[in-house]
Amino acid sequence: MEKRRLGNSDLYTAPIVFGGNVFGWTINKEQSFKLLDAFFDLGFNAIDTADVYSRWVDDNEGGESETIIGEWMKDRGNRNKVLLITKVGSDMGQGKRDLSKAYILEAVDKSLGRLQTDYIDLYLTHWDDEVTPVEETMKAYGELIEAGKIRWAGASNLSPERLKASLEASKKDDSLPRYEVFQPEYNLYDRQGFEEGVGSICKEHGLGVITYYSLASGFLSGKYRGEEDLSKSPRGENVKKYLDDRGQRILTALDGVSKEYNTTPAALSLSWLMNKPGITAPIASATKLEHIESFREAVELDLKKESMRELDKASS
Repeated sequence: MEKRRLGNSDLYTAPIVFGGNVFGWTINKEQSFKLLDAFFDLGFNAIDTADVYSRWVDDNEGGESETIIGEWMKDRGNRNKVLLITKVGSDMGQGKRDLSKAYILEAVDKSLGRLQTDYIDLYLTHWDDEVTPVEETMKAYGELIEAGKIRWAGASNLSPERLKASLEASKKDDSLPRYEVFQPEYNLYDRQGFEEGVGSICKEHGLGVITYYSLASGFLSGKYRGEEDLSKSPRGENVKKYLDDRGQRILTALDGVSKEYNTTPAALSLSWLMNKPGITAPIASATKLEHIESFREAVELDLKKESMRELDKASS
């Protein structure tokens, strides 16, 4: 399977990254193992998670997703075949987001313990705390790289100003590492934030881009057509905002184009992302084996320029 380079790093990802937020939330350990097996059997290689997944579930503390991934890698003996991505900075019970050096150095060891590994391929700033100087955060990542605990650093959910400040700090002080990857919310519906915000910065600095909410919480799969469908999944309430005229216009376009290619709206939505300039790979979650099949279909789709334009127009 084609592998794509992430920024200027030596990391290469298949065109879709598995979103590990579902592990320990909507699927249990046994189901997670089956889906990860199917994903890797097809030739995919990257998993995205975070220390905070899935703290929002009753009786969870956070780290449940990392724990399941760690147990799976240990059981399969395949750590060297996995491109492992996790994140730091979310509120893990301390009552605030935190990107201070002291906190990052402590949090990474907890993640490594849950993941049962001695290194993380790509460690991301999850959320900005907007108090810690960017230089302090980058210095923490530099120490972790030097110690061999992480290989590369990246970021998610930074404002254009803070992303630019971080990159400028690294350029000014060559002892600091640089963010090589950015993870924005980006999909057929949610386009403005990336295209009019950090997108140009990522392009200018050659950052790898892996998108989250690539299927808009499942809306772009076509599963949710009206409010009566919201109860189909624990994530259904997150979809309500998409059920407007623009959302319906996008679904109509997806229905038409997917029939032309004999594929699913989900596969088509992922393929659209994979074909957008500057996008390295979308992140997508799966809770059923048929979802993994849609990943394969997305990779195999030969999407024509006319189809891209049609989807661009419907979602503009």
